[in-house]
Amino acid sequence: MQSRYRSVELAHQGDEDLGPLKLLPGVWKNGDSTRGRGWNMIALPFATEPGSRLNYRLLVNQFEETLQFTTVDKAVPNRGIERPNPASGDPTINTDQFVVTLDYQQSIAQLSAEDRPDSGLAGPADLAIHHEPGLFLHMTNLTTNDLNVARLGTVPHGDSLLGLGEASEIDGPPTIPVVDGLPEGATKDLNSGYLSPYKHYHDNPFNGVVTAPGFPGFDPVHPHLLLAAGIPNNVKKTTILPFNTALEDAGIVNIPFVVKQANAAVMDSIFWIMELDEPGIGGEPKLLMMYLQNVGLDFFPRFDGKPGLIRWPHVSINVMEKVAPPEEAAPYTVIPQV
Repeated sequence: MQSRYRSVELAHQGDEDLGPLKLLPGVWKNGDSTRGRGWNMIALPFATEPGSRLNYRLLVNQFEETLQFTTVDKAVPNRGIERPNPASGDPTINTDQFVVTLDYQQSIAQLSAEDRPDSGLAGPADLAIHHEPGLFLHMTNLTTNDLNVARLGTVPHGDSLLGLGEASEIDGPPTIPVVDGLPEGATKDLNSGYLSPYKHYHDNPFNGVVTAPGFPGFDPVHPHLLLAAGIPNNVKKTTILPFNTALEDAGIVNIPFVVKQANAAVMDSIFWIMELDEPGIGGEPKLLMMYLQNVGLDFFPRFDGKPGLIRWPHVSINVMEKVAPPEEAAPYTVIPQV
């Protein structure tokens, strides 16, 4: 940190005060080379026909996204003191932590959507399906268990989250972790009638608006596969930013209706910022951002006799590119009503 005095200013790519967040400032979008690379799957409570044991629908979306990082708040002080054993005679000393925060604004609109059973509620193209303002934090000192980054997010459904993680940097491309898209606590047998929506999209992957021959489609049983297949072959370096609400004192807080009906219990997300061996904006290396996010939604009693509820994975993946510096960002992105 250059100063211990707090300042709020326009963020700039490469600012060393941002630490592992230094490549984020600017506007990220599904641009020309990454159009249509956003995919989402979520199971939702849904009243089906009398006698059906489903009572849920599986919704899949293809989407496009704008993610803006514009304002940095530097040297945010968290005050503390260290109090020694009085018998030692040692003085009390200040132990202040300093945090650098980078604000973000996320807006997502779907390109195409389907669900099973067909509810008639999947919605048309250009439908706004997500909006999230929040902050990425870099804890510059006095970290706990090496957790040096955090994500604070607020979602209009009535959810607030705090995810923690340890940032890292590697040479070359990332390795995408395997994700099991099937619910935990129900059954893993795709041929059981209960998982018929998942079997449908496993046998007939969702193509969205993609018509290219050979496109494998989005399979909600293995939702990570399209992300792993989309890693370019000229990645020089990757910054890894993980955020998990199950670590330390992190977590998610929801309004009562959400808790009662489909509780967002845990979130695990990873952002990979990839520097490519080709030019990007401002003469800097081209930057791609990939992310994999899995939110566990708890609803309906488990089948396996264990206490608690079934946990349904709500998985989103995307690949975006840096398209503009922070000074060209809009105050917010408007998605028109349809």
